[in-house]
Amino acid sequence: MTLTIRDLAEGDALTPMVIAVTATVIVAGAVATRDFMPVHHDKAYAESQGAPDIFMNILSSNAYCSRFLTDWAGPEAVVRRVAIRLGVPVFPNSTLTFTGTVSSIDVATATVEITLQASTPMGDHLTGTASLCLPRGGASG
Repeated sequence: MTLTIRDLAEGDALTPMVIAVTATVIVAGAVATRDFMPVHHDKAYAESQGAPDIFMNILSSNAYCSRFLTDWAGPEAVVRRVAIRLGVPVFPNSTLTFTGTVSSIDVATATVEITLQASTPMGDHLTGTASLCLPRGGASG
């Protein structure tokens, strides 16, 4: 089921999404996004660059943002914009928790603005904003 613009109020919290991050999750994301930089799949190389282990790439982080938004809003939602700023890296054997809040609603355009973040035990992995178009709901569809 997809949320409609009329289902929401400013300040509403999005349903959190928790990802158990493993080395496989990180490597699979890098391969799926064709990011073959060794820091995303080769632990020895990542260590030689000063990191304690491989870490998630930004394309995977951005993809998880879209999944977070559409898991919450439903299959008829259209993600129009995602703008994120990276913080701490995400390493294997960690948990990545996405949370967000409805920051504004424009009923006339059926657009909702979201403030979001994804955190690990080390701190915020990313912070950002997103814009989604939702069905109008009600008699006008």
